[in-house]
Amino acid sequence: MQKKDSWLLPEGITEVLPEQAAHLERLRRDLLDTFDCWGYQLVIPPFVDFLDSLLTGSGHDLDLQTFKLTDQLSGEMLGVRADMTPQVARIDAHNLKHEWPTRLCYAGTTLHTLGDPLEKTRSPMQIGAELYGHAGLESDYEVIQLMLEMLAISGVQNVHLDMGHVGIYRALVEQAGLSRQQEAELFDVLQRKARTELAELVDQFSIPAHFKAIFNALPKLNGGVEVLAKASELLDIDNDGIRTALQDLQSIAQKLQRDYPSLTVSFDLAELRGYHYHTGMVFAAFVPTVGREIARGGRYDNIGAVFGRARPATGFSADLKVLVSLFDSDAVSVQQSVFAPPAGDDSDLSRFIRDLRAAGTRVIQQLPGQQGSAEQLGCSAILENHDQQWLVKPLGSR
Repeated sequence: MQKKDSWLLPEGITEVLPEQAAHLERLRRDLLDTFDCWGYQLVIPPFVDFLDSLLTGSGHDLDLQTFKLTDQLSGEMLGVRADMTPQVARIDAHNLKHEWPTRLCYAGTTLHTLGDPLEKTRSPMQIGAELYGHAGLESDYEVIQLMLEMLAISGVQNVHLDMGHVGIYRALVEQAGLSRQQEAELFDVLQRKARTELAELVDQFSIPAHFKAIFNALPKLNGGVEVLAKASELLDIDNDGIRTALQDLQSIAQKLQRDYPSLTVSFDLAELRGYHYHTGMVFAAFVPTVGREIARGGRYDNIGAVFGRARPATGFSADLKVLVSLFDSDAVSVQQSVFAPPAGDDSDLSRFIRDLRAAGTRVIQQLPGQQGSAEQLGCSAILENHDQQWLVKPLGSR
């Protein structure tokens, strides 16, 4: 049997090398500090958890993406987290048990059994924020604003925000009287945007003709804010849930136009991302250079019910590695590195190095007999002694 190279990594699993790791960690800190300024408290869920906790309310897709193993101590099925959101919901519902709105944020590595078709990675670093305990439009708008703030801090430009509302589809399915199987088949066709197949499928349903017309028209309800007015005319059926959903989307559109006049916003009422997970408004951020969303979120009420306490919830998440890849590294100020000689018994040099490091300067101290010059170690300055005084000198000024 041919021996595998020991340095190879599994497909879709990557290492983060020093320069990118520095950018990633810097951005992680900046984003978590920003979340904190908005009142979102950091939590750190476990990397491995009971399988049923990890898959709570998540649907079939997350089940397929979750690595599973048997716990040798309890005999229970465990999973390596593929999404941290259910774990954070458990913390709110079971551990904190607040009666007031709770804001939580998180950042950590997740693991997927299958790589994203475009990004190819199976180990995203998920970062996100969740708001529990408030069912109003104000909390939906707050998390959208925070997501946009996250993207701005990440240096992402030309953001396009796409919005929808899974409550509209749920209400239509219920009022049309579709069976579970019909609902699943219709959902699959809508997700694939297969309009010809959609018409053939809907024609087989024994439902009123106006519902057939509505389902066939759903993929066409995408575009600017004018789509909402068009949807109000098309979906003119006696359903308070649909009316409220359209009014909420209209209200969000007005707020976004007021606060972010240069932001491109579109609406797609046939976009059902996270349908088995979300319960209301859904949104996603796109940029022209990436063929998939770079951040996504929405409302997912009552997820805490399985943990003993149903609470309204809304939030968003992103892959920190993707955000870093979109960041303009040339715009990042590079921290100065200073090359220092061995201290030996020189207490003044040791003290000077300690003070530099305490002030945030990176100091790389030469080891006796080592190879590598100051330039090779990435240093832009060097410590030199002049007249019994240690000074930092730029490398080019010597």
